[in-house]
Amino acid sequence: MKIICIGRNYAKHAEELNNPIPQEPVVFLKPDTAILLKKHPFFIPEHSNEVHHEIEVVVKINRLGKHIEPRFAHKYYDEIGLGIDFTARDVQAKCKEKGLPWEKAKAFDGSAAVSRFFKLSDLNKPITDIDFHLDINGNTVQKGNTRNMLFPVDELIAHVSKYFTLKTGDLIFTGTPAGVGKVEREDLLELYLEGERIFYFNVK
Repeated sequence: MKIICIGRNYAKHAEELNNPIPQEPVVFLKPDTAILLKKHPFFIPEHSNEVHHEIEVVVKINRLGKHIEPRFAHKYYDEIGLGIDFTARDVQAKCKEKGLPWEKAKAFDGSAAVSRFFKLSDLNKPITDIDFHLDINGNTVQKGNTRNMLFPVDELIAHVSKYFTLKTGDLIFTGTPAGVGKVEREDLLELYLEGERIFYFNVK
């Protein structure tokens, strides 16, 4: 199982980090060991003093595919969930300064918290109009809708499948809206999909 992540897919998030608006999807990977185990808290890693939350819609791939055309991409998923792409922002900054890959900042153990998944047919909403938000300690800190993606889900699947064969069970983190920020020990993170709390956990 691969965890494929998309960076800078919401313009306001790119702007808040002073990053240029990408001309094509920014793609990076996390290993399966990045998945936060169910009912476990997120532990801030020792190698970072500035871990940021990034809430994202997560798409689960349901069949094998390669070189998928955008018009057929909808056939390769029927479930979505929410996730947090935890980012060691201080480590990432050092890697970027040296022109190095981001894995130490993005792919460490527990850096991908993932909710349960929901059938799109049950949500009765198109993938292009999904509301989601993140509360920390009862305060909304990130809020987004998939209509604001720079590259919609079907385009992401088409782009990614040029480079990686997609397999059943692969996950695509589709990018985060503006509002990312540092998490602190004892924070309570609550993830909402279409106004319903679907996932929560603590930071340790």
